[in-house]
Amino acid sequence: MIQTADIREMAEAFLSEHDGFLVDCTVSEGSDIRLWVDADAGMPIAKCMELSRWISGQIDGERYDFSLQVGTPGLDLGLKVHRQYVKNVGREVAVQLMDGHKIEGVLERVGDEDIQVKTRKKERIEGRKAKHWVETTHDVKFSDIASTKVKISFK
Repeated sequence: MIQTADIREMAEAFLSEHDGFLVDCTVSEGSDIRLWVDADAGMPIAKCMELSRWISGQIDGERYDFSLQVGTPGLDLGLKVHRQYVKNVGREVAVQLMDGHKIEGVLERVGDEDIQVKTRKKERIEGRKAKHWVETTHDVKFSDIASTKVKISFK
């Protein structure tokens, strides 16, 4: 059976020479291999095809019957690796925390162990009728994050 660790190692070797990075890799029982890859400047389909051909050439087709799918993560997959967070600084994100709370705002900073998200909401000031915008900065450790998704804006 084809091992996930072997595919991961092959993909990372290829991507390190092509300014890309591996987001996720799965190998099912029936040797259905799925790779999600990205790059700081975006991953063109031609590079995905090149990686697919390269990995297919590394696996013994006589010994293993497999299918291979290589693509980029869609917005529904969410952010999984550190480089994805760095790539999306300045964009609107929705961060689901392990404790069930959700933070929606702009990804301001990415550190080695945490991220910073700036939220903005209207709040009423005591003694006034009108509401005003209040900005709050949230520092969130990666260990406290259940999932992070980039929000789509059609404005």
